[in-house]
Amino acid sequence: MFSFTKNNKNHKMLRTIIIDDEPHIRETLGHILRKFCPQVRVVGEAESVATGMKEIREKAPELVLLDIKMDDGSGFDLLDQFENIDFKIIFITAYEQYAIRAFGFSAIDYLLKPVNPEKLADAIKRVEQLVQSSFITQLETLKKNLNTPENKDRKIILRTIDSIYLLDVQDIIHCASDGSYTIFDTIAEGRITISKSIRIYDDLLSDSGFLRVHRSHLINLKHVRRFSKQDGGLVVMKNDIEVPASTRGRERLMELFDEMEGKGGVE
Repeated sequence: MFSFTKNNKNHKMLRTIIIDDEPHIRETLGHILRKFCPQVRVVGEAESVATGMKEIREKAPELVLLDIKMDDGSGFDLLDQFENIDFKIIFITAYEQYAIRAFGFSAIDYLLKPVNPEKLADAIKRVEQLVQSSFITQLETLKKNLNTPENKDRKIILRTIDSIYLLDVQDIIHCASDGSYTIFDTIAEGRITISKSIRIYDDLLSDSGFLRVHRSHLINLKHVRRFSKQDGGLVVMKNDIEVPASTRGRERLMELFDEMEGKGGVE
């Protein structure tokens, strides 16, 4: 159930600028913010990279709702003009799938057009709670992932209540579902629990060498030690964790092992 917070005169208003090259999108965003986000005050709008830079420098916002693709360049072109980014960003996009995956890895908030009011309100709540230094780390990770070929040296951000972890994707050994949480077993940081479902990470990691061998388990094939046929099938990982395989997961593993064997055991 979506609920709204009444405006509090003592609450600090979040100075916000909307930058999008479509007038109806700017109008819609302004309407949503006025109706559903009483903690936000829109102090400016812009329709391009050039006018967006001018508005940001003149209005000094705390938050920018930023379109990715505009007529005179991209939202990233705009950000490159600032030596120090002292505002937070929620990207507004109808962008292609690879870029959206990069946003997921970086834990940067983005909204797909047409914008859903509830998702916008939730994104603003999250960005309010994020310290600027952490946001800059996430932004730099996003830029790196956008410029990194698929499956190569990709980074992922995992955000808990207390910490933000910046990890190499290939340092993740195994993910396990625990209700609406996902538990990560990693090489450098040990066990990390994230308040997101394993389905999200299945979508993100499926083309980075990860396989959903069970509805509750996602494994990194790079870290598989062996497959045991006992008890219906167990995948033994390099850290000695034993992961059960479903019937479909076992079939897919056998297919992959056959493919690797046909290549001389090298993948």
